Parts: sequence; C-alpha cells; structure tokens
Amino acid sequence: MISANRSARAIGILIFDGFQLLDAAGPISVFEMPSRGLSPPPYSLTVYSLTGGAVRASSGVQMHSEKLPAGLTLDTLIVSGGEGTRAAMADAAMLSAIRDLSDRTRRTCSVCSGSFLLAAAGLLDGRRATTHWRRSEGFQRLFPAIKLDADRIYVRDGKYWTSAGITAGIDLSLALVADDLGDDVAQAAARELVVHHRRHGGQSQFSVMQDLKLASGRFDALIGWIRTNLADDINVETMAERAGMSARNFARVFRAETGTTPARLVEKLRLEAARQYVETTALSIQQVAEKTGFSDPERMRVAFVKAYGQPPMVLRRQRQAS
Repeated sequence: MISANRSARAIGILIFDGFQLLDAAGPISVFEMPSRGLSPPPYSLTVYSLTGGAVRASSGVQMHSEKLPAGLTLDTLIVSGGEGTRAAMADAAMLSAIRDLSDRTRRTCSVCSGSFLLAAAGLLDGRRATTHWRRSEGFQRLFPAIKLDADRIYVRDGKYWTSAGITAGIDLSLALVADDLGDDVAQAAARELVVHHRRHGGQSQFSVMQDLKLASGRFDALIGWIRTNLADDINVETMAERAGMSARNFARVFRAETGTTPARLVEKLRLEAARQYVETTALSIQQVAEKTGFSDPERMRVAFVKAYGQPPMVLRRQRQAS
C-alpha cells in the first residue's frame, strides 16, 4: 500500500435523460482504480443530475444520481454525452448549471457528444475541441467559433478537455489520472482495466485495427506481436512461422481473414505508430523511423506522402500550430 498525504480530488460526472451509459461508467471505473493502491484514496466520485434520483440512459438502464447542489466546487467536472444531448442543449437550466459549475472547477471535461453541452454553454469559443466523428459536421455547423479537431481521441485546451466517442472517455480519464498522479499510476489503472494500449490524445479516432475484418480472431495474437515489435525486420516468413503455417498458406489465409495482405498491414501499423510519434513527441524523424521499423527517414517520408499527402515534418508543424 502506497501512502500519500493528499486530499481526495472531487470528481463529478454530470448525466441527464438519454445519456450514454459508458460515457459515465468508463471514467468512473478509471478513477476508481488508483484508490486500490493509494491511501488515502486520491479521488471521490459522485454522479450528479439537475434533479437527482434515477436517470435513464439511452439504453434504458438507470443510474442513480445526486441532485446538483448550488455552489458546488469540484476538482474535475465530466459531462457525459449521448442521444439526450439534443434535448439537454435546449435546457437553459442545464447550460447555466454547467457554466456556473465550470467557474468553480479546476478542469471541465466532456465525453463524446457532451462537448455539445460545453459548446452550447459558451465554454469552448475560440478553443480547440473534439467530439464523436459522426457528430463533427453538425458540431462545426452549430459552433463555428470553436476549432474542431475532428480526428483526435481527446483534446486539451487550457482547463477544458474534450474527447471522442464513448471509449475515448476512458483514454481521456487515464490522461487526467496521469496528469494528477503520474504516468505509472495511469498505466497501472489501464492494466487493471485490461486496456492494452493507453492511447494518447493525438491518436486518430480511426485506426488500422478498425479497418480489419478479424472475423475469427485467428491472428489476434500475431497482430498484437507485430504492433509491439515494429522496429524488427518483419517479413511474411517471420509472420508465417509465428502463426505455425507455411508462408504461402499464411499469406492466403491472412488476406481472407483480415481483408489485407500481411505486408500491407505491417506498413499501415508502422505508419500509424510513426504519425503518433511525429505529432505527439519531440523525437527526431530519424528516431521515429528507427522505432517504427522504417529505418530510413526517406523511406518513411515517401510512405507519409503517399498515405497522408504530407511529409512527417509538415504534419508535425501543423500539429504544433493547432
């Protein structure tokens, strides 16, 4: 047991009729984890709504909430998203409560379409934000004064943190824990939750893994190995050996199972990892090329131009300027 002299940080999760259950449950589970290894517990968690009592999620499941008290002060406010945000945006009492509470809160955050409520409350004007990719076009139309970064998992701008759809709220919450207690504690929480790869905010909402069929899960272990060994010399023969198959049979079955060739998958995974390093770290282009298996920066540059239309350094400058 690790002892620490600290006051528990008050985390408030704000819900409303039609909220998305995981938008609340995901962050709650993340902030619960450090309390299992730190004493006294670093966080106190409370679910709030305007009226208190049971609140129905979009799934029909109900979650108990406390009535939001006047003058409440929080360390962190997390506003859930969900189908009910459309009605909540038209609720003047809800928007006023969010504005007032944010004034007394160190960090104001949203999950998924909860960013619409922060935006409607006037908290994000002139700031960078993100939301669920499916809602991004409507968000830009309604809130042109906000710099929407529609492809990011989460975005931090000052005290305001916004995240993309549903499970991105877990990524955001792990980032908040890392900000408070250090990356080791956040990684431990991720392990407890069996979140294998804690994604950074700069990572795209759209990933290589989402494009794969993976119908049977036959190659899940192999793909996991590839992702953690990108710097190695990975060829079809190596992959086939790990899969316990002949190279010819492996190539045929892999394509049928995943919808892509083994070599193309490796290249996509390397590109995805390299772009994340380029946009979210200070590693040199040479270092990024070495860590992701491109080895030669020129080879990586050509791959970036083909895939993204821009070389790595241009993407880095664009990210730094945004």
